Amino acid sequence: MSDLPTSAAAPPSTRLLSVLIPARDEADNIPLLLEKVDRAFRPLMAQGTACELVLVDDGSTDGTGDRAASLADRYPFLRLVRHRRNLGLTAALRTGFRHVQGDVIVFLPADLESDPEEDIPKLLAKLDEGYDVVAGWRQNRKEGKVFASAIYNRVSRLLFDVPVHDMNWIKAFRREVIEELPPLRSDWHRFILHIAAYQGFRIGEVPTNWYRRRAGRSKFGIGRIPISFLDVLVVRFLLTFSQAPMRFFGGLGLISLGVSFVTFAFLLGLWLAAQTQKRPIFIAAGILALAGLLLILVGFIAELIVSQSEQIRELEHRLREKGR
Repeated sequence: MSDLPTSAAAPPSTRLLSVLIPARDEADNIPLLLEKVDRAFRPLMAQGTACELVLVDDGSTDGTGDRAASLADRYPFLRLVRHRRNLGLTAALRTGFRHVQGDVIVFLPADLESDPEEDIPKLLAKLDEGYDVVAGWRQNRKEGKVFASAIYNRVSRLLFDVPVHDMNWIKAFRREVIEELPPLRSDWHRFILHIAAYQGFRIGEVPTNWYRRRAGRSKFGIGRIPISFLDVLVVRFLLTFSQAPMRFFGGLGLISLGVSFVTFAFLLGLWLAAQTQKRPIFIAAGILALAGLLLILVGFIAELIVSQSEQIRELEHRLREKGR
């Protein structure tokens, strides 16, 4: 990866806004995108807010990064970061989170389905009402993914109790939110709101306009629906049991041992009453007992791993605090 030289650091008393935009094969959208971001930044900078745009070129093959670099002199707030190959949106966000310097981070797409000139002020105004995360809620959306998106959002609200209608759209965060996020795995950019809500951050939403993309094509197809559904279940499981894995594995182990004990008691009573053996049931009960013991052992190992992970995260937190 490489990037353009960073702008001078803002004075400590100045609020710094970072807009993070991942882009893949969006060369034709880049000039208008930068122009709209510039128009959104001007009134903010006039009010004393320092602004930067971190554009992550995620392995584009159409010259997206070169197009942005050619406009860097016109837009000095631009910081360009490049991936040598396409790594996906989650990896682009991870890269962007490492490079942003702002107290507030706004995530926008590069396809101009969101209008930065409209949406940056909307998100910031809502964030200033006291929220830690603000999500945009697409209005008048007209594309083929609306139905699938509605199902995904409905399932997410049921599983996570997140008071937001549009989980996978533009967002604004306070910096502490992204600092508290666990490492994001592949395609987990969809679950930032879910994780933030579980961690107790205050979440709000604001209606935003949706615009049909002007150039290029969407990178997201209907084939992601089953993957997203499975990922939702995985995230729910990890958020529920990652801090206390013994409750899950130990619980299953105790259930297995309990069923095995009841089965053995039944077989013993059957033998005493009728001198009858049920060897297949006996074998199944034995397997259940072994499985229960193994599940409890896995729970102990998982607890050790979680303990070590928490110590590492605490160390990282202390290092961040010393670096400020």
